[in-house]
Amino acid sequence: MLLSDHASRVELHPLRYEFSAVRGDRYDDNWLVIGGAVTTPEGGWSFTDPCLLTHEARQVTDWLREVAAGTVAVTGPDAEGRLSPDTWFVEPVLAFSLADRSEDGALIRVHLSLEAAPPWRQGDDGADIYQYAVEIRTDTAALLHAARQWDLALTSFPTR
Repeated sequence: MLLSDHASRVELHPLRYEFSAVRGDRYDDNWLVIGGAVTTPEGGWSFTDPCLLTHEARQVTDWLREVAAGTVAVTGPDAEGRLSPDTWFVEPVLAFSLADRSEDGALIRVHLSLEAAPPWRQGDDGADIYQYAVEIRTDTAALLHAARQWDLALTSFPTR
């Protein structure tokens, strides 16, 4: 899945299950290793981390489609200036939120924490979770295309 604009780019791919053999544990059997490549005006980096369960990965598709349909609410920083994503997962590595909406698209935030954070933010403590986000302005067609790409990539990773 590729989300990009003139300034930033976030590319995410499910790479494999964390554990190749089924163990009979609904969590361990369904952890997906996600690969990411990020480019921002500040710099670029990549990450690989088992950070989404199979059902959580499918929620990303739903969220992208809901943003495209205009049914996700815009969220801003709270009174202290902290960001809270509207879609987050068990592992606080990736998350998503809607920063702004326009007639033909949206400004989305891809929150990147812990293992997915940029190298200059590695080692930040848990208080910084979700506070680094890449903002990408995109149109409705690009959101729907990203949802289709992500959904297609997930076909190789059914819930086990």
